[in-house]
Amino acid sequence: MRQIVVTGGGTGIGRAVAEAFAAQGDQVVITGRRKDVLEQTSAQLGVNVRAVAFDASDPVQVQAALDALPARVNVLVNNAGGNTDIGADEPTGLDAVAAAWRANLDANVLSAVLVTTALRPRLAAGGTVVSISSIAAHRGGSGSYGAAKAAVEAWNLTIAQELGKDRITANVIAPGYIESTDFFQGGMTPQRRAALLVQTANGRAGNPADIAGTALFLASPAAAHITGQTLHVNGGALAGR
Repeated sequence: MRQIVVTGGGTGIGRAVAEAFAAQGDQVVITGRRKDVLEQTSAQLGVNVRAVAFDASDPVQVQAALDALPARVNVLVNNAGGNTDIGADEPTGLDAVAAAWRANLDANVLSAVLVTTALRPRLAAGGTVVSISSIAAHRGGSGSYGAAKAAVEAWNLTIAQELGKDRITANVIAPGYIESTDFFQGGMTPQRRAALLVQTANGRAGNPADIAGTALFLASPAAAHITGQTLHVNGGALAGR
């Protein structure tokens, strides 16, 4: 039975990923900062899912959580993150700009780096690391969030090389517009949604199950020779290169 860890697993994409692995009979640990949300999700998803609450961007909390995480990890999904600029005031002054950039780098890059580093000794040979990026890493206009996701993709190239000797793959999923998540915090207007859908080739928004299915594939034997890659899941809104 495989042991799966999904950071940011309480809602949205992370929840869908956890549910998909649990449905296969895998044992899943979901992590996140909000203990109440995690425990509610764990109860809803069933006996194959348990919750461990900690902030993945805080090294002290990551270290403290290790005793509650599996002794052996077959699949790690670095999903924790989000655009910390959404809902925040426009920064004024260099100190505020620095704080805004650090917030996105901590939430999206440092979280993945710390959890992967902490669990590296526990990653089973033949296992998988999947990190979640964004179409924003390949387009302008998203400031520190896009830059942070681009950094995740660059870092993935390094860990793919480091983990390869143990036949552990490391890949990135870069979603386009995904509905049914809290990402936009209610800020998605009908006009913006329509503009995003026009950019796709298939005329629809993505959903968390699209990303979960891609994660399942990357963690399957069928993807054993795929590593160091970014898979674009955006309905054709942006061509992968």
